Amino acid sequence: MNLEKFLYNLHYDTDQASPPNWQPDWEDAPLPYKLYRGLPAFPFTGDVPLSLQKNGERHIPDFQRLGQFLWYSYGLSEVSQVIYEGEDPGASEVHQSQRRYPPSGGGLYPNELYVYVRMAEVPEGIYHYDTAHHRLLLVREGNADEYLSSCLGHDVTSCFAVGFVSAVFWKNFFKYNEFSYRLQGLDAGVLIGQMEETADYFGFSASVHYQFLDKAVNHLLGLDPMEERVYAAVPLFLEAPQVMKADAGSEELCQEIPPVRPARYERSKRILPYPALLETSDLSEMDHSRFFTTLPMRKGEYPAGIPLPPAGRLRYDFAEACRNRYSPEMDFRLGKISLGTVGALLGEASAAFRHTNDLELSGRTSMYLCCYNVEGIRNGAYQYIMESHSLRLLSEGDFRFYLQEAMTLDNLNLYQVPLTFHIAGERSHMIDELGYRGYRIQQMEAGMMTQKLLLAASALGMGGHPLLGFDVNACDRLYDLQREGKTCLIQIPVGPYESRIWLKGSLRG
Repeated sequence: MNLEKFLYNLHYDTDQASPPNWQPDWEDAPLPYKLYRGLPAFPFTGDVPLSLQKNGERHIPDFQRLGQFLWYSYGLSEVSQVIYEGEDPGASEVHQSQRRYPPSGGGLYPNELYVYVRMAEVPEGIYHYDTAHHRLLLVREGNADEYLSSCLGHDVTSCFAVGFVSAVFWKNFFKYNEFSYRLQGLDAGVLIGQMEETADYFGFSASVHYQFLDKAVNHLLGLDPMEERVYAAVPLFLEAPQVMKADAGSEELCQEIPPVRPARYERSKRILPYPALLETSDLSEMDHSRFFTTLPMRKGEYPAGIPLPPAGRLRYDFAEACRNRYSPEMDFRLGKISLGTVGALLGEASAAFRHTNDLELSGRTSMYLCCYNVEGIRNGAYQYIMESHSLRLLSEGDFRFYLQEAMTLDNLNLYQVPLTFHIAGERSHMIDELGYRGYRIQQMEAGMMTQKLLLAASALGMGGHPLLGFDVNACDRLYDLQREGKTCLIQIPVGPYESRIWLKGSLRG
C-alpha cells in the first residue's frame, strides 16, 4: 500500500479516502464509548463544581476531585435532540446525541481515556474511564512506576496520575472510512487540549508525551492493537517529571508483565477491515527508547504587521465556557468584531504553541485567518505573527465568496461569518523528522490549538465550528502557503450566532 498516497488523499483528495458510495450502516453502528464487562468499579459521585475560576492554588486532587477533572475532560455533559428537515415537504428527522465538552467529528468520539492512578483512596493500577457511568474500571492492578518511566523516558514518580488517549479505529471508520484516520488524530488533540485547560483550572499541570514505547504501553493497558492504540500519554503533576536515561525496548518490557484482555461489549456485529489505518499505525510505532528525540523550535522572520491590543490569558469561568461552547452551522449571524476580540482569540489559541511536551517543539503549526467587518483593520487574509502578537496582511479583500466556494459541504453560510481561521502545518507532516508518527503528532497539535480557540470563542460569547469539508488547495493558494512549505490542516469559522431550536438536558450534578 502506498502510504504517501494515503496521506495525500486525507488532505487533498478526500473522495478517495472516503468513497462517495460509502454508506455507513447506522443500524450496526458502534457505541460512542467503550463498555468493559466484569471489572472492579470505582464510581465517582455526581457532584461537580458548576463554576471554575483560577485562584492560583496548586494541589494534588483527591479521588473525587480526579473524577471531576475527568468529567470536564471527557464525561457525558448533556443529551440533545435536534430536528432536521427532510427532503420531502413536511418530512423531518429527530437526531439525538450524547454530548461532551470537547467536540468530535460527527459526534462519534473515537478516542478513549485511560488513567494510571497513584492515590491512597484506590488501588494503584491502570483504569479505564467509563464515560457512560462516570467511574473508573480497574484494568490492571499494581505499581507501574518503573515500567511506565521506561516507556516514556521520564520519571513518573512525581505524577499522581498519567492519562492515556487512545484511538478505537472502528468507532468512526464505520462512517468515514479511511478519512477516519485524520479525524482520530485531530479528535485526540482536541481532547488533550481540553485536559490541559481543565488541569489548569483544577490546580495542577499536564504535559504531553507524543513519544513512548507503543507496544509496551498498549500491552500495559490490555489493548488489542488490531482494534485500538494509544496516541499520547498525559502525565498529571505538580512537579514536572524529569527526563531519565532509558535504554528500554518494547519486547523486553512486555515480557515483564502478563497480558490482560478484559471482556467488553461491542454493539457492531459486522466490523469491516481497515488495513491502511493499521499499516500506518504500525509504521508510526517506536519500539526502543533510543529513537526518542527532541526537535528545535522554528521561528519565521516576517516584516512588522498590524499590532494587536496586548493580550494576556483570558480570565473567565471555565465551567460556563464549557457549557456554552457551541458549533453553529446555518445559525451564524454576522456582527462587527473588535480588534481586541481578534487579539484575545489569537492570544488564547497561541497558548497551544507553548504546551509542555516531550519533543520540546514549537512553531510547527501556525494560524491564518480571513477577516470581514472587523473594526480597525481592512477586510482581507492575514497571517498571525505570534512573536509580535500582530497580523500580517497577505491579501486585501472580502474572501467570503471564495471560502464559500471552497466548501465541499453546504452546511455553513460563511457570508454570515466575520472570522475564518485556518491552522496550518508543514506539508511534509514532519515525516522527515519523525516518520509516519509525525503525521498524527501534527494532527494532535492542530486539535489542541482548535480546542483552545473554541474555548476562547465561547468565553467571548461566540461560537466556532471546526471543519474539514473544504478545498485545501484553494485555501493554501489564498495564503500562498505552498511557497512556505505549509498546508491548511483545519478550518474554523468563528462569530456571533443564534441558537437553533433544540431540546437538551444537562447531565451535570
